[in-house]
Amino acid sequence: MEFSQLRIFQAVAEEGSVTRAAERLHRVPSNLSTRLRQLEEQLGVELFVRERQRLQLSPAGKVLLDFTHRLWALREEAVAAVQGGQPAGDFVLGTMYSTAAIHLPPLLARYHQQYPAVNLQVRAAPSGELLEGLLSNRLDAALVDGPPRLAGLDGVRLCDEVLVLITCPQHAEVRSAKDVAGKAVFTFRQGCSYRMRLEAWYAHEHTPMGRVMEIESYQSMLACVIAGAGVALMAQSMLDSLPGRDQVTAHRLQAPFDHAQTWLMWRQGMCGANLQAWIDLQQRETISQSSECAVSA
Repeated sequence: MEFSQLRIFQAVAEEGSVTRAAERLHRVPSNLSTRLRQLEEQLGVELFVRERQRLQLSPAGKVLLDFTHRLWALREEAVAAVQGGQPAGDFVLGTMYSTAAIHLPPLLARYHQQYPAVNLQVRAAPSGELLEGLLSNRLDAALVDGPPRLAGLDGVRLCDEVLVLITCPQHAEVRSAKDVAGKAVFTFRQGCSYRMRLEAWYAHEHTPMGRVMEIESYQSMLACVIAGAGVALMAQSMLDSLPGRDQVTAHRLQAPFDHAQTWLMWRQGMCGANLQAWIDLQQRETISQSSECAVSA
């Protein structure tokens, strides 16, 4: 069993398709199929079960995937150890969409400059999916809505966010969920922490949400609200970055629903050289921003 075979196996397991895994690895599907078949023959078990044109892991495949994640972690730890503990190799970081757009770019630029030997991969998704990725070892760390509430996770705070509900300019002031009762709501799919906060805000006021329209980008949400089709929730920092922000009205939610914290989280005991380098960089960046704000004040 070779590392190259395990990389192919992991890609197919995560993508659920040989074709998509081949695109991810920049290889032809027939090559991946051959290598997988060879791996199954070597192990004497079937690793996948085909269900409705999608490959699902067999019980043996689930066991191997868990060991595969652990082997990659050990491999990166070994590389770092022989290189004097210097960051190197793969580092997979998950992030919420808003964090990827607003807070991540300067950190990414500095990390790439300081640690060019690290192959940093960024994957954006709702908080719920990111936490699942952490617990299943698909992610080394993730920037999610915090603080940590799940056993087995550690974390450090990145930033605070002010949450606002946006409406068309003609809408009256929003003092509670009752003021937008029946309005369509544009939001991300299930698993988005901001969506859960918005649902809690409506529930607190005993007000049913209007029709939920799932959209995969803040730009599209903003466009729909500008058109008068409904309302949406986002961080004020996200709204401030979007063209067209002056064509909507932002209403700050009532406490405690008006604030959120973004945290960097990882599995306990899995803080290697790559992650520690990111933590150190993030904390230096946070201190620097705090100092700049104090001087400006």
